[in-house]
Amino acid sequence: MIKIQFSKYSGAGNDFVLIDSEINPNLILDPVIIQKLCDRRNGIGGDGILYIKNSDNYDYELEYYNSDGSLGTLCGNGSRCSIKYAYSAKKCKGNKTDFICRGVAYKGEVFEDGNVKFYLAPPEQIKLNYDINANNQVIKISSVDTGSLHAVIKIEEVLADPNDKNSFYTDINEVPVHTLGKEIRWLKIYEKGINVNFIQLKNDVIYIRTFERGVEDETFACGTGSTAAALISSLLYNFKSPVKLITLSGETLTVEFEYKENKFTNVALIGPAKEVFTGYIHL
Repeated sequence: MIKIQFSKYSGAGNDFVLIDSEINPNLILDPVIIQKLCDRRNGIGGDGILYIKNSDNYDYELEYYNSDGSLGTLCGNGSRCSIKYAYSAKKCKGNKTDFICRGVAYKGEVFEDGNVKFYLAPPEQIKLNYDINANNQVIKISSVDTGSLHAVIKIEEVLADPNDKNSFYTDINEVPVHTLGKEIRWLKIYEKGINVNFIQLKNDVIYIRTFERGVEDETFACGTGSTAAALISSLLYNFKSPVKLITLSGETLTVEFEYKENKFTNVALIGPAKEVFTGYIHL
């Protein structure tokens, strides 16, 4: 049996188990342990694991693991939670920090109101308005890699009844995110799978729901997904920075960016990140 000291963090409802390797020097994470930690009935519960390691050249190194035990790609809300932890644990000087995740360097800062800003790398693999086949219909989507690969689907592009050509969704709360998101997530055209975001645009605000690969379910918020939705909406629907998004949790995320000469720069994700509780668990 092993004893693990942890912190539970939430970033706009996206929740994580944070483990500091300096406090748990003998811990070796494996898929079984990760799944047990993220189990919402017999463990702590979380969408993933934030594993904080020491770094020679940065304030810290972040490893992110999905709740299914797999090593994850970039997690936007998880990164913001790690920034909040680094600030609280005095791993950085002042309110700004830099860290490395999967070989890429990132920066972030904590504001006086408790919100956290995370600076992402410029997006890659932008692909607009192409057709996929799912749920017995053709659905028009766009996709972009914001550190993780994301599909963005406007709900008005989806038929509630594939046999009724006028049954497009008009309320994001009625979209079957789990079943439809799961089907799209596993489409063979996406070699490593894809995260799936459904959006509804209302008065310059984006309402968003996300099916996350690795979690294999809908989450209450997704940072890289919200960033993807904001960038795609700027290209297709003329949204201007900063873009506000309302997540399933009801909390707001804000995405800032600059767009010049057909390129996005200075992309940042801003929103709440908080420590929910700390403790020990025996596995």
